[in-house]
Amino acid sequence: MNISRRRLFGGALAAGAASLAAASLSACATDSTTTQATATPVGADLRKGSGANTTLGPIKQIDAGVLSVGYAEFGPSTGQPVILLHGWPYDAYSYADVGPLLAAAGYRVLVPFLRGYGPTTFRSAQTVRNGQQSAIARDIVDFMDALHIDKAVLGGFDWGARTADIIAALWPQRVKAMVAVSGYIVTQQAAQQQPLPPEAELGWWYQYYFATERGRLGYARNRHDFNKLIWKRASPAWNFDDATYDRTAAAFDNPDHVDIVITNYRWRLSLAPGEPQYDAYEQQLATGPAITVPAITLGSDFDGAAKDGKPYAAKYTGKHEHRVLDGIGHNVPQEAPHPFAQAIIDADHL
Repeated sequence: MNISRRRLFGGALAAGAASLAAASLSACATDSTTTQATATPVGADLRKGSGANTTLGPIKQIDAGVLSVGYAEFGPSTGQPVILLHGWPYDAYSYADVGPLLAAAGYRVLVPFLRGYGPTTFRSAQTVRNGQQSAIARDIVDFMDALHIDKAVLGGFDWGARTADIIAALWPQRVKAMVAVSGYIVTQQAAQQQPLPPEAELGWWYQYYFATERGRLGYARNRHDFNKLIWKRASPAWNFDDATYDRTAAAFDNPDHVDIVITNYRWRLSLAPGEPQYDAYEQQLATGPAITVPAITLGSDFDGAAKDGKPYAAKYTGKHEHRVLDGIGHNVPQEAPHPFAQAIIDADHL
């Protein structure tokens, strides 16, 4: 495909493609020895427009499955739906600049707060505060159902990219196209039991911390400073200010936040049980299902050796492009809103 013919926001991004390894084991690590990047002219150029918007506008609320979901909305109600998904430790503000860009291009953009973040709450006190991957993916399908959206373009990073991957794999009929930062990062618990080289293990320090009760208590007491540290390590060349961080940090005051984060990481290591209603989904995901919908994957400095997309390219068996964002860290949509928005538009037209 000639991607330049639909380019609304600037010059072409580097692209590539190739085959799968255990990309999910290395993505979302925060070892500064492997993710450290020097801000380059390329990175600085890609960051144009970052921080242009400091509000999400009115936050809407809708009952969807087990949740009352808080979400931001941009653009015309008649536009092609786009659902943008954040990760940890981030929130909907990761898309404060992307949302208006896509709205200007005619899209209806929906940015939900995931379970355990911001205004999203559980509808029942009896519901298990479970952070496993398929529960979060089911939440988004329920969110689409509540809004009567049959099919959407999905985009995400970190937990959000994993969620987009899972929905595309399990419910491909609901996905028109997708954009996934760090590519195929579906968690397979068996693979998570295998040790990594020491330097790679170092990047997972917080996951092992969360496996302990000391870690749970430490996160509960210090989540503001803890998550700010993660931001700095995951995006060392992004000079965000305190106001930018504090807008997102408010979402961590959600009463279920600690439970969701701790169970998410403990479940990955088989240290916390999942819920039976998600077993069938997890059994499917354990096989490493391919993604058949049109997809653009994005690699950044955060991804280390997987930055070129080669370890997971074979998992995308439909139309697929890979783009590399040099000088950008983990929070791609907030650090580089124009390239991320462009990827959404281009994926929609693959």
